[in-house]
Amino acid sequence: MSTILPSAASLYDRVRRVIPPIEWPSFSDDIEAILALKRERNAVILAHNYQTPEIFHCVADIVGDSLALARKAMSTEADVIVLAGVHFMAETAKLLNPQKTVLIPDLRAGCSLADSITAEDIRLLRQRYPGVPVVTYVNTSADVKAESDICCTSGNAKAVVESLGVPKVIMLPDEYLAQNIAAQTKVQITAWKGHCEVHERFTPADIRQLRESHPGVMVLAHPECPPDVVAEADFSGSTAAMSDYVERQKPPRVVLMTECSMSDNVAVQHPEIEFIRPCNLCPHMKRITLANIRSALEQNRHEVMIEPDIAARARLAVERMLAI
Repeated sequence: MSTILPSAASLYDRVRRVIPPIEWPSFSDDIEAILALKRERNAVILAHNYQTPEIFHCVADIVGDSLALARKAMSTEADVIVLAGVHFMAETAKLLNPQKTVLIPDLRAGCSLADSITAEDIRLLRQRYPGVPVVTYVNTSADVKAESDICCTSGNAKAVVESLGVPKVIMLPDEYLAQNIAAQTKVQITAWKGHCEVHERFTPADIRQLRESHPGVMVLAHPECPPDVVAEADFSGSTAAMSDYVERQKPPRVVLMTECSMSDNVAVQHPEIEFIRPCNLCPHMKRITLANIRSALEQNRHEVMIEPDIAARARLAVERMLAI
C-alpha cells in the first residue's frame, strides 16, 4: 500500500468527507508526483466542476464551470495547461492561449453535445435561415465555433442572445438549453436537437420522488435538463450558479440535478448541508484520472492543436462572448 506523504496527508483534510480513508492511499503517490511535475514544468491544471474530488480539490489550480475556465485560462502565466475536463474545453483553452502548450489527459474525453453537430450542419442552417445569427454553446468543437457568430455558456446564454439586438437567433446544439432560454426572452430561438447524455435522463418524476423521500429538499437543476424538469425545480442555473446558490442560501437539504461529482465538490465546502445525490455520471468526464494527468505531464501527452484558420475564426466567437 502506498504511503501518504505529508503534503498529500494535508490535502486529505479537504476531502475526507467525500473520500473514504481506505481509498486515499491509492491517490497519494499520483498527487505527490503531479504537484512536483507542476513545479518542474511551470504547469497549471484547470478542472471542471464535474471532476472527482481528488482532482478538483487536491491537484487543480483553477476550477469552475466552462465560462470560469475560459476566462481564467487567459490570465495564467504557466507554460503548460492541463485541462481536466472534456476535449472541447481543452480546445477552448488552446484558442485563448495559442502560444501555450495545452494537454488533454485522455483523447476519448468527448461530449455528446459536441458530437451532435458539425461545421457542415451550421453552413446548411445558414442557407435555410439567411441573416440569422448563430449562437453556439461552448460545448462544441473548434470547427463548429469557427462557423458561429458568437459562443455562450449555460451561465451567460440569455445575456449573449439578447446582446445581439435581433428578433431571431439560431442557438445550438443543446435543444433543452435553447428551450429554457427561449422561455426567459422575447428573442425567437431556433434550436438544434442535441442533448447532454447526463442531463436528458432527469425527469419531473425524479424530482417528485426526491421531494417525497426527502421532505424539505431544495432542488437545483442545470439548464441542460428538459424544460419540464427545470419547471419542477426550485432553481435553475449553471454549475457556477448552483454552487453560488448553495453558498448564498445555505439550504439545510439540497439536491443538484447535474453530474454527480458536482455534489461531492460542493459538499466539501459545506459540511453543514445535507446533499442528496441522484448519481448520473458523465462517462467522458470520468476518463480523466490522476494517473493520466500525471502521464500527460510526464510525457507531454495529447497536446491540443488547432488548424490556424479555424482557430482564428473560433477564437473570435469565444472572444465576442467573453467581451459581454
